[in-house]
Amino acid sequence: MESNNNSLQSICYKPGSLQLLDQRKLPLEAIYLDIKDAKDGWSAIRDMVVRGAPAIAIAAALSLAVEVSNLPAFDGTPDNAASFLIKKLEYLVSSLLEAIEFVINEMLLQLLSNSRSYTHLSCFFSRPTAVNLSDAATKLIEVISNAAATTSEAQSVFQAYIEAAQIMLEDDVASNKAIGSYGASVLQHLLKDSKRLSILTHCNTGSLATAGYGTALGVIRAVHTEGFLERAYCTETRPFNQGSRLTAFELVHDNIPATLVADSAVAALMKDGRVDAVIVGADRVAANGDTANKIGTYSLALCAMYHNIPFYVAAPLTSIDLSLSSGKEIVIEERSPKELTHTRGGLGEQVAASGISGVITKTGTDAFEIKNFIQKASK
Repeated sequence: MESNNNSLQSICYKPGSLQLLDQRKLPLEAIYLDIKDAKDGWSAIRDMVVRGAPAIAIAAALSLAVEVSNLPAFDGTPDNAASFLIKKLEYLVSSLLEAIEFVINEMLLQLLSNSRSYTHLSCFFSRPTAVNLSDAATKLIEVISNAAATTSEAQSVFQAYIEAAQIMLEDDVASNKAIGSYGASVLQHLLKDSKRLSILTHCNTGSLATAGYGTALGVIRAVHTEGFLERAYCTETRPFNQGSRLTAFELVHDNIPATLVADSAVAALMKDGRVDAVIVGADRVAANGDTANKIGTYSLALCAMYHNIPFYVAAPLTSIDLSLSSGKEIVIEERSPKELTHTRGGLGEQVAASGISGVITKTGTDAFEIKNFIQKASK
């Protein structure tokens, strides 16, 4: 279960042991926290030690697997074991909902202070990361129930759960590597006169957001391994800066040639002909192919289309939701205003001015006309 490559790992697991990279400390410190049970897993998810929909789901499943592996003798029936596991899974799912509730409370305080109305708070409970964790729990509960119905030993139920959680980890890494390999073969067809490609990506879709290797960043890794990557460009990804804090960190760690660019500099970079392709991840993919991803992805897509640059989305099958007919049905999460007005993703000091209602450039209601303004200003 431990990775045999040199890529950065957010999840380090072996039977009976789990460590999670504390992503709150990146990029200044790389500290791994020991996760000994579901309670530790719950705290790690709530406190954003681990992030990324696939990574959250797998970290939750493995935290319970570790607890069960080290459980003292269990005196109970298979049904008792199943009930124990199901309650723990429900508890783990609640960790993300509590984190969401915290953001809602922050927004409510902001809204009350500004005396504004807001009608979309329910969207928090449909955020993509919550969906992935819930889906993983549902699959594991099915494994637990089947095991309890077909065995006379409680330990067999626990073992079935442990194996299912480990398979989730292995499947995610295998899926990501397959995405990387296939993506590299697709991008290789873009090679023309040049022997190498420069690829731009957004947010963080690497080992830190998955069980390992990554999706969109996994494709960039594969292109680098194949020897035809000129340079990877990663955006800051404001306001939470997942690109500058996490993606840049991964690229440097893996010795991949890379440049961090300001979000607002992407269009100029494309205009200068320095981007050959864009590849991003997706939190959700609807049945018609519409995708939802980190804020700023839409702007990138428009810039790429204008400059005739191929734009690709790399995502695992778990991100595809056939119950959604189009992107209009994907509920977009509204984040806390503090992520924009304060440093460190809303946890630090305020940097934006308070109380600004607007900027007045001219008295009256007449339209501002630049030619007359310049003529008057020149006199």
